[in-house]
Amino acid sequence: MHTTTTTTTTAAPAAAAAASAAAAAAATTTTSTTTTTTTTTTTTTTTTTTTTTTTTTTTTVHTSRKKALTNSVDPDETPHDSASHQGLRCLLEGISAFAWFSDLLVEHAEIFWSLFAVDMDAALEAQPPDTWDSFPLFQMLNDYLRTDENLCNGKFHLHLRDMFAPQVVRYVDLMESSIAQSIHRGFEKERWETQGNGCATSEDMLWKLDALQSFIRELHWPEEVFAEHLDHRLKLMAADMIEAAAKRTLKSFETYLRKGGRSTDYFIPPEALHLCALDSGDMKSLFKNGLTRPIPGPTHQYHTKIDEFLERVQVQMVKCIIEKLLSVLESVLSKLSRYDEGTFFSSILSLTKPVNELGKAYVDFMRGNLDTLRQKIIDELFVLSIFEQWYGDQMKMLCDWLTDRLDLSLHAYQLTCIMAITRKSYSDFELQGVLEHILNSKTYQTICSRLQVEEATQSVTQSETSSKTRFLSGMGGNNSASGDESD
Repeated sequence: MHTTTTTTTTAAPAAAAAASAAAAAAATTTTSTTTTTTTTTTTTTTTTTTTTTTTTTTTTVHTSRKKALTNSVDPDETPHDSASHQGLRCLLEGISAFAWFSDLLVEHAEIFWSLFAVDMDAALEAQPPDTWDSFPLFQMLNDYLRTDENLCNGKFHLHLRDMFAPQVVRYVDLMESSIAQSIHRGFEKERWETQGNGCATSEDMLWKLDALQSFIRELHWPEEVFAEHLDHRLKLMAADMIEAAAKRTLKSFETYLRKGGRSTDYFIPPEALHLCALDSGDMKSLFKNGLTRPIPGPTHQYHTKIDEFLERVQVQMVKCIIEKLLSVLESVLSKLSRYDEGTFFSSILSLTKPVNELGKAYVDFMRGNLDTLRQKIIDELFVLSIFEQWYGDQMKMLCDWLTDRLDLSLHAYQLTCIMAITRKSYSDFELQGVLEHILNSKTYQTICSRLQVEEATQSVTQSETSSKTRFLSGMGGNNSASGDESD
């Protein structure tokens, strides 16, 4: 019994202690939970406050934008105008973004082309000298780059220009030398046969010049200064080549004219007329109408000089033709001079019956060469200038010949020939288009007056001669009759 009590008494304090410990633990747990709850509550409160602040800020921003848009919109404008106004504002706000994006694209493209330039430079350096297979590459790249406003005159475009500029200069140098040599060799072997609008050498020269100018023009060189330099040089080259060809043409023309004689059966050689047509028509028209178009500045002055040179060549050709044709008339007048009064031959030649053979021969010569000039030379103004000058110089030569014989009476044969030449010249040149005021010049009127006087003198002389002849024949008849009667 005593033992049991002791155990109970001992267990009670232990249980009490355990209960106290449990209570303390429970109290601690409760306190911790309360603290955690309080912290959570505080965090939630803070988050709520932040959210509230953000919401307030967002609301404030939207409110301010709304007020700004409300203030910027005219209350009287239509909904369509309002939408346009708002769209314009959005576009203006996005400009900076688009510009930034475009700059990035340009930079990216330049990087790409810089990498391509490495391979391109290596390929160009590996090419043999004086080869032009790379020009199509330049044309393709340059045509692409010059149409892109962002890449035009950019780094790669400038690099491309610098790489091909020496090749273009070299190509022009070689072509200039080649054309000059072809002109020299071609005219040495030229047969002056019609080919195209000229002869073989001139056609080849003009084709090469036109092809070279077309090639340079199709390059579309990006640098304006160098492009003008190329254009200037090609036009000067064309002018020099045409000048050289004109000189060779004139030289050959004079050679052909010297081959003919001075008789009335002479006709201007077709080769000479072909040369005349070539110089007066083809080269001059090509020079003026596009192959060497004048450009402002010194080049225009140089072209004016070359144009004047071609004019002088044309004038020289006309002079050579006229001199050759007049030499035939000079030969005819020289033959007529043998009939001058008081000369030894005049008395002998007077025994023959005068005919108009020499006058008819010259008229046939004149008509034949008029038709030939008209057919072979297409340039109407050039042909007309030849006719006018030829007619005027003919009349002057006839007038001078008659003036030298003012103190002499013309022989009947002289009068007949000169009258035929004068009258037929007037009518034939009139048919060729020579104007009236040139035909009926003072020189022509002077010749006609002199011939009328000589014709009247010849009529009187012939009448007196006829009267004397009839009188003498009558006297002879009377004497004969008297003799018969005496017989």
